Amino acid sequence: MKTDIDRKLRDFVGARTAKTFSEVLGIETVGELLRHYPRRYLKKGELTPFDELEVGDQATVNGKVKKVTVRSLDSKQEIRPDEVNKFRRHKTITKVVVTDGRNDLELAFFNQPWLANKLTPGTAALFWGEVTKFRDILQLKGPGTEIIDEEDLNEAEIERRAKPFRPLYPATAKLPTATIERSLKIVLDNLEELEDPIPELIRKNEKLLGLRDALQKIHLPETEKDIAEAQKRFRFEEALVMQTILAQRRAVTDALKAIPRERTTGGLLDDFDARLPFKLTAGQAEVCDEIFADIARLHPMHRLLQGEVGSGKTVVALRAMLSVVDAGGQAVLLAPTEVLATQHHKTLTKMLGELAEQGMLGGAERATRVGLLTGSLNAAARRTAMLDAASGAAGIVVGTHALLEDKVQFADLGLVVVDEQHRFGVEQRAALSTKSGENTPHVLVMTATPIPRTVAMTVFGDLSVSTLTELPAGRSPIKSSVVPAKEKPAWLERAWERVREEVQKGHQAYVVCPRIGDDVKNATDEEGEFASGAEDEESGAKGKPRPAISVLQVADVLAEVLPDLRQAVLHGRLPADEKDAVMTKFAAGETDVLIATTVIEVGVDVPNASTMVVMDADRFGISQLHQLRGRVGRGKVPGLCLLVTDGWPGSKSRERLDAVASTTDGFELSRIDLENRREGDVLGVAQSGRRTSLKLLSVLRDEEVIYAARHVAHSIVSVDPSLAEYPALKAFVAETLESEAAEYLEKT
Repeated sequence: MKTDIDRKLRDFVGARTAKTFSEVLGIETVGELLRHYPRRYLKKGELTPFDELEVGDQATVNGKVKKVTVRSLDSKQEIRPDEVNKFRRHKTITKVVVTDGRNDLELAFFNQPWLANKLTPGTAALFWGEVTKFRDILQLKGPGTEIIDEEDLNEAEIERRAKPFRPLYPATAKLPTATIERSLKIVLDNLEELEDPIPELIRKNEKLLGLRDALQKIHLPETEKDIAEAQKRFRFEEALVMQTILAQRRAVTDALKAIPRERTTGGLLDDFDARLPFKLTAGQAEVCDEIFADIARLHPMHRLLQGEVGSGKTVVALRAMLSVVDAGGQAVLLAPTEVLATQHHKTLTKMLGELAEQGMLGGAERATRVGLLTGSLNAAARRTAMLDAASGAAGIVVGTHALLEDKVQFADLGLVVVDEQHRFGVEQRAALSTKSGENTPHVLVMTATPIPRTVAMTVFGDLSVSTLTELPAGRSPIKSSVVPAKEKPAWLERAWERVREEVQKGHQAYVVCPRIGDDVKNATDEEGEFASGAEDEESGAKGKPRPAISVLQVADVLAEVLPDLRQAVLHGRLPADEKDAVMTKFAAGETDVLIATTVIEVGVDVPNASTMVVMDADRFGISQLHQLRGRVGRGKVPGLCLLVTDGWPGSKSRERLDAVASTTDGFELSRIDLENRREGDVLGVAQSGRRTSLKLLSVLRDEEVIYAARHVAHSIVSVDPSLAEYPALKAFVAETLESEAAEYLEKT
């Protein structure tokens, strides 16, 4: 049944206005406009006649401008209207006398001289603020103003605009908030048929407004309570729709078939455990038990494994893979880059030792092979890797996107481990899943970017979540410090001295840069120093704009600053064999300083590396910086991370870096990161004005709302997975699944 919400906006506001909504905000239907919520509310006083104004009141008055004067506070001279633009950056006072025809009221605007050209004598407007008195003249303190056009000079329009709470909408010059407000009033006055996506029983249990009432109160509120009640309802609605989608996805996953991979004794896993030189942490053991229980079931596991850098996710994943191999299956580890795939292959091979040398001289009696399949392998190596995967000789196969190709087949794929899962889409994961015939493989996705609980629950709600919070014994602490290169140049010199000191102690260092820089190799000034950074708008510090510092640029400078140290360069454009050679030499201790891009962000493990210098650290995100510094402190030596920046104290970039330096708690840093980003960035949904975007729900603030919606969604879907009994909710969910929100959910 088609309701008013589904109707085209032009049916209510006319073709011309509807076209503007479509072009500017992408709003086509009545429903999309109704869920274009106010970004905030302008709080005014009550509309009051001039002769009833009392000192101390917060009031709004309707009057016409009688007189305007502008004076310079420096020279005390009066400024003519045609000269006001010259004084935009000067201290000024603009005095406006307004009248209702009988009484006058004076307003003073500081440093807004241009108002003299808007509030000309005879202009009708609303003015609001706190009523005060100076020299027996009534005034409005901190006044606000809204000019009223001639065609709107009627009692009804003035009363509407003078309401104590005026909604302010996400708007543009072409589509101002007043036009949006007028259009919404027209729609709300003419709405008839509405179907509420939140079932009545749920509304009663959660004490929520009905849809019609909530729309009226969010767009045309009379009180603060109206706003709070309406926002509460729509936050729950947004959470319910998202959680229903995830609950349906869980139901579909639970219906799929998988081959149970029960843990067996006396196999590779037991042999591997006997070889481990350390004891698993309690957290690692608990997570492994969760995974073993999941993969022993008839339905495929879908589990997210998250943990701090160095928390031991690789050991947990390898034990899961070995358990599957013991049960007769194969496991795949999918990595986003060749560097990381190669690193994983080396790490797994080293950890397994002779257990990875099946059929080789010196191999263990019970063993398997660990294959590597990447796009840069030569033909012979590629052919061997594919044969080992197809025959089952390779119980574990590590690779990149090359694993997704149709011609890559497996004998019995039982487990897919996806590292840094946010870099892969659902289509790529599905491509691996189809390689196991009628049965769906178990899936374990890993991330080293800690995710607050509410975010994990919202975005990864179709996955079971395991979290490693403790670090294995033996991991060394990492100290981080901000190096303000522009503010205190001597600190940068000291940073290079610290690098030399660490190398002299027998350790190694990373220097990380935002870009490669083969296009601007010699971007240094005449004295050989780094060019000054871009102007920091937040602090007003002036500087010559420059591109981000590059690997090649830093390599040139360090060749002069640290000429006695063995240095090497690593970045993504190097040939694969050259990258391997560079990393091999660094891991072997044959290189003192590795100057690199973020290719070393994850997976690179050199315990002897004690120091990291991050150049232009403000160009990286908080989570990325946390990932990067996890490359040091991996041995017995304490780690040191120096964050070099041109940012000035008080700027947002410095605040972010200070936060990173203040704690090594990845979950706390992730929360700080998310608090500083728009909610749309968190969920990957563009704020386009579409009703399917999350506009009011905050995954960090609204934890209780999300939990309640999750419980409700599960209760509904467990009984009625197709939502046949809830047609309005079903329609809302269907529309969401066609939106950008669905695109992001699919990617997770």
